[in-house]
Amino acid sequence: MDRLSGLDASFLYLETPAQLMHVCGLIVLDPSTMPDGYSFESMQAEIDRRVSDVPAFTRKLRRVPLGLDHPIWVRDRQFDIERHVHRLALPEPGGYKELVTLAGHLAGQPLDRSRPLWEMWVIEGYEGDKVAVFSKMHHATVDGVSGANLISHLCSLEADAEPLALGPKQEYGREPGRRELLSRAIVSNVAHRPMTAVKLLTPSAQLITRTVGRARTGTAMAAPFTAPRTSFNGTITGHRAIAVADISLDDIREIKSATGTTVNDVVLAVAGGALRSYLDARGELPDTSLLATVPVSVREQSKREGGANKVSALFAKLGTDVEDPLERLEEMSRNNRNAKDHHQAISADSLQDWAEFAAPRTFGLAVRAYAGLRLAEKHPVVHNLVISNVPGPPIPLYFMGAQILALYPLGPVFHGAGLNITVMSNHGHMHVGIIACRESLPDVDDLVQRFPAELAALKAAVIAQQTAKQLR
Repeated sequence: MDRLSGLDASFLYLETPAQLMHVCGLIVLDPSTMPDGYSFESMQAEIDRRVSDVPAFTRKLRRVPLGLDHPIWVRDRQFDIERHVHRLALPEPGGYKELVTLAGHLAGQPLDRSRPLWEMWVIEGYEGDKVAVFSKMHHATVDGVSGANLISHLCSLEADAEPLALGPKQEYGREPGRRELLSRAIVSNVAHRPMTAVKLLTPSAQLITRTVGRARTGTAMAAPFTAPRTSFNGTITGHRAIAVADISLDDIREIKSATGTTVNDVVLAVAGGALRSYLDARGELPDTSLLATVPVSVREQSKREGGANKVSALFAKLGTDVEDPLERLEEMSRNNRNAKDHHQAISADSLQDWAEFAAPRTFGLAVRAYAGLRLAEKHPVVHNLVISNVPGPPIPLYFMGAQILALYPLGPVFHGAGLNITVMSNHGHMHVGIIACRESLPDVDDLVQRFPAELAALKAAVIAQQTAKQLR
């Protein structure tokens, strides 16, 4: 029986018509590399061939009676590729604006829970001869790493090669009957959960004690509920706005090497600079730094075998209160070292362990009450936004034989944090994807276009510092 983990299921319970819990991707393709040329019908048929034996693409949810336990995955025996891979054409002139407008509209549509939780839209006519693919997969199915692994079923190293992950046929979990589901749920609720809760209390209390000690010595990660309020920190709607841009991965690596920092430090410092510039231009720049939640994969450290999501998170100040880009990077690097040390002291499975106690009915009602009462606008801001950095392929990849020119990841947004910035490296580029609640942050393109300028300013500051040292 393939039961959802508590963390996977929590993304189902968090979902409302406004707070959609799918992750998206916008892939730009060059169809001229396809060995037999492009046609939608052949691409749809090839996707069907590659996913037909992959449970993550062909399974659907089955609820436990009375909602007593987390749902299970079962095989969709009526799986039909035509319900998942669709065709669209961009209106004239078929440029960037038309593409991101369409992507924002698609991102705002919920997935059908009666079917496998994914969709793809093949979009023709982008910049004349290019094809774009807009994908959606529910967060209950994937996190950043597992999502990238799933995409590998559709990609290859050469235009005419087999996909990277096409291998032996994968097995589906056994499908239990209604009576078995109900009995298992009763045993879990009555016997196992209370005992597990007791086991979690002691390490959780120890963690709080250690965190207090770190805070006293100034080595704790930034604390939630300490973020300043901005225009994108309130109750969100279901409308989405999307913007994308490219920045140089070589420049990021040069800055990293010159300053002794990390790629993630540089990305966060650039994001902080872009947000500072954006808010300052609108007269909305807070006196204190914005606070970001940064998802962290714990796939290598986790002791749990099941579950698609194996993530934790740390909180990071983005230095939006620091004007000088190099000073911001230095502060970011120092704070991130403390945050990583603090995070490593937390069990890799702690978030997953506590998520097991999410009761489906209670959780869902609480989320709807939170949104309906607009509580995100009444308590201190937990965090301002989510920022993710997803490692991508260092070499060219081909999607159904078409070379991938760009791959922009897009995560979910939440009540209280209506902005998500995700970056992904790909063959020498860093692709930046921004998605936001359209009412909270309507001009996302203005924000994303500040990323290249901020990277250039940081690189110039590093060069100036090196030159000054050489002249001494």
